[in-house]
Amino acid sequence: MAEVTRVPLQPISRGSLVMLFLGVLLGLAIAGAFAWWTAPAGVSVEEVRAGTGDNPKPEDVVFVRYTGKLADGTVFDQGGDLPVPVPGILPGGTPLQLESMIPGFREAVLKMQRGGKYTVVIPGEKAYGAAPPPGSPIPPNAELTFEIELVDFLPLEEVQRRAAMIDQMMQQQAPPAEGAATEEAPAPAPPQ
Repeated sequence: MAEVTRVPLQPISRGSLVMLFLGVLLGLAIAGAFAWWTAPAGVSVEEVRAGTGDNPKPEDVVFVRYTGKLADGTVFDQGGDLPVPVPGILPGGTPLQLESMIPGFREAVLKMQRGGKYTVVIPGEKAYGAAPPPGSPIPPNAELTFEIELVDFLPLEEVQRRAAMIDQMMQQQAPPAEGAATEEAPAPAPPQ
C-alpha cells in the first residue's frame, strides 16, 4: 500500500483568527444594512381591537367597514354597511374581493381576524404607485392610511350563492311590471 504524503498544518495565530472573525461580522453588518436600506417599505398593521378566529384567504371576499386617508388627513374613500334589501343573509360592511384589491390592502387584511379593528399604513409602491385611479384625489406614490374593521369573510362561491338568494327573494316580492302580461283567473262557466 502506498503511503500518502502528509502535509503538516501550520497553526493559525490568535490575532489572525480574531481578524477573520471581525471581517465576517463586518461583512454581515454591511450586507444587512444594504438590504434594509434598499428594501421597499412594508405595510404597517396596528391592532386597535383584537379579532378572533382564522384569517381570510387570498381568494375570499371580506366584509369591512373602512376609511381611507391621505397623509394630510384627506378622506379619499369610505365603506360601511350596504343597504341590503334582505337583512341577515350577508354580513354587515362593504364586500371586497381580495384578489382585486391593491397589494398593500390585501397583504394587511390577510393578517386580520374577524371582529378586529386595525390601522394600516400602506407605502406608495404597495398602493397605487405612480398611477393612481384617474380623477381620484390620490397623488402619485402616495402613502395611504386605512382604519379597517374586519366584520367577516366568506369564500367567493358562498357570497355568490347568498347574493343569488337575495336576488330570488327580491324577484318574488316585486310587483309585476306595468304592461306585463298577467295571468287572469278563468271566467266562471255560465249557468245551465
